[in-house]
Amino acid sequence: MEITGGADGAPKHYPGKMTTYVFLACLVASSGGLIFGYDIGISGGVTSMDPFLIKFFPSVYAKEKEVVDTNQYCKFDSELLTLFTSSLYLAALVASLFASDITRKFGRKMTMLAGGFIFLVGAILNGAAMNVAMLIVGRILLGIGVGCSIQAVPLYLSEMAPAKLRGMLNICFQLMITVGILFANLINYFTDKIAGGWGWRVSLGLAAVPAVIMAVGSIFLPDTPNSLLARGKVIEARDMLRRIRGTEDIGPEYDDLMNASYATKAIVNPWSTLLERRYRPQLVMSLLIPTLQQLTGINVVMFYAPVLFKTIGFGGTASLMSAVITGLVNMVATFVSIATVDRLGRRKLFMQGGIQMIIAQLILGTLIAIKFGTDGVANISKGYAIVVVLCICVFVSAFAWSWGPLGWLVPSEIFPLEIRSAAQSVVVVFNMAFTFIIAQVFLMMLCHLKFGLFFFFGACELVMTAFVYFFLPETKGIPIEEMDRIWGQHWYWRRFVGAGGNRVMQMTSTNV
Repeated sequence: MEITGGADGAPKHYPGKMTTYVFLACLVASSGGLIFGYDIGISGGVTSMDPFLIKFFPSVYAKEKEVVDTNQYCKFDSELLTLFTSSLYLAALVASLFASDITRKFGRKMTMLAGGFIFLVGAILNGAAMNVAMLIVGRILLGIGVGCSIQAVPLYLSEMAPAKLRGMLNICFQLMITVGILFANLINYFTDKIAGGWGWRVSLGLAAVPAVIMAVGSIFLPDTPNSLLARGKVIEARDMLRRIRGTEDIGPEYDDLMNASYATKAIVNPWSTLLERRYRPQLVMSLLIPTLQQLTGINVVMFYAPVLFKTIGFGGTASLMSAVITGLVNMVATFVSIATVDRLGRRKLFMQGGIQMIIAQLILGTLIAIKFGTDGVANISKGYAIVVVLCICVFVSAFAWSWGPLGWLVPSEIFPLEIRSAAQSVVVVFNMAFTFIIAQVFLMMLCHLKFGLFFFFGACELVMTAFVYFFLPETKGIPIEEMDRIWGQHWYWRRFVGAGGNRVMQMTSTNV
């Protein structure tokens, strides 16, 4: 489906090119993904380290060391252990709501700066933790930092990037998440070998490194033209747009940004505006895309990977190495998305990845069912373990070039400026809410559903692939301030926004 932009029906394109300035700004901003990725990777690793469990979760350690015929599915079922992991995501959920106002009033870079600094404090607390309370307070501060980061960074990248390269540059955020996960898994593998049992402190404390990178980098970042205009800085916005596009011919894009800015100034409360009928497509996407992204089961694999591998029979060191392998696959596969997203489009990657994940989950669930049955008692051979790891790698690679990056890209590019910061907060809230829920209940679900858990996530992936097929229009190559038109030309969403799209109605009301 082709989206038209001008009055004559011709596709609308803005002049401009990829500049070194934009590339470096997006590279620095995307480093905000490092803090999120590092935490995802590090938490699962330290919770599989015996010295960490002995100090903070001795009951879990005792259950893990029980006789070999203990049900493997239930060894790590501990509410306190899952609270350690999932408290970060609950904090990120709450923080993103406050970050929305900071992003709108003070700009995207200020939110990133605040997030990096708060994450740094949390990393120091976790590395020096003496009890569970100190550990969880540190996790909460990490969560606030993550909430600020993922609220602001995707918006920043989508606003800075030229329309034809927006997908590639925005996915750099997901790439940095995968880099953070990989480095965390590598660090866990080596710190687990440190004599004296304090390697987990190194793992948790090194979260300060990505925090410093993000905080210091944010100081030197320029703000986006969209954000500058929304805050009334007209001259600075024009100069910035000229600089990031590398051309003097910025008239058409600047005019659209100005119209978006006028619409923004007319909005008293972006939260109530988001609930209006004309924004129904954006509201639905902001709710369902992040929710469905978490129902793929990816975070079960990534932040519980070592625990998961231990549960299905891998030794401690082997489980950490398996997590390193999946982290490497995750990072490498993200490059596939970077290379193809602006050429093939979002829908094709969404659906291809969804189908591949469904197949991988069904095979994985079947393999575990055959070996462990319902009683969870089995000795897994090396060959069988390799097949399990390969299935997980197939699943992770599918996510890494589809729902992983696109789950952040598509919501960040479809919202008009007047509701953008509020809508992105909704995305973060639902993403973190379901991450929290899944993190909190996964070990319990594994204990009760056993191998059926993999079939559960496979069914969720079937639903989300069908959702994309029927309800998500293609957004590749469409200027971010022209995105409203896709809803007016969609078979279902046009009943809410009309044939012209939101922006046309807003500009008409402004000019009356």
